[in-house]
Amino acid sequence: MAADKPTLQKIEKAPQTLRDMVQSRMRDAIISGHFAPGDRLVERPLCEQLGVSRTVIRETIRYLEAEGLVDILPNKGPIVATLNWDQAKQIYDIRRQLESSAAAAAAERQSPAFGPRLSAAVDQVGAKMSDTHWSDLLQATTRFYALIFEEAGHDIAWDVVQRLNGRISRLRALTLSTRDRAQPGIRHIHAIRDAILSGDGAAARSAVDTHISDAAQTARRFLQDDGTDPSP
Repeated sequence: MAADKPTLQKIEKAPQTLRDMVQSRMRDAIISGHFAPGDRLVERPLCEQLGVSRTVIRETIRYLEAEGLVDILPNKGPIVATLNWDQAKQIYDIRRQLESSAAAAAAERQSPAFGPRLSAAVDQVGAKMSDTHWSDLLQATTRFYALIFEEAGHDIAWDVVQRLNGRISRLRALTLSTRDRAQPGIRHIHAIRDAILSGDGAAARSAVDTHISDAAQTARRFLQDDGTDPSP
């Protein structure tokens, strides 16, 4: 090959497969509320709407079941999973433990390049707050947390969070931009960023705890209003 010939550009991300695209479309439809909790997911209409085979729909439903977004009921088939307060509380408790630990570790071990990367991620969240498409905001928020776990070196903990990501995204869609909370979601994101970059692990833990507590209280009000909270 001639020395002056330019090299081919590296492929940073493989293109999505059809199955990936259908999974993403269905996940977004559930998280955004297009399919409500308890709605049946009937193969034939889904095939017609998305223009794909039943095999792809069945694979997608199995995948979303593993994420906790779909339940398969005997004699009824797949439905959109419900999410009650007891389940949501467990998710918030897990998030509180894993995210506060990761934030503290990231604060104490951060590299020089981490600050600009984290601030850029916060800017992306802020830029997506007014978007009408939930998926972009949720992806930006996930990226923010992914950077924190990566800097902390908590890769196993991040794997746990990722397994809950579908249900976490449903809760975020309920609470992130609502006005019915002590502070707007983006203000919490800024507070977490500032505490981490200050190098104060205790402050980072506290910022995460405040954020989770506020989001949990808001989610509980939503779930109670929907009649999905069985507690008194």
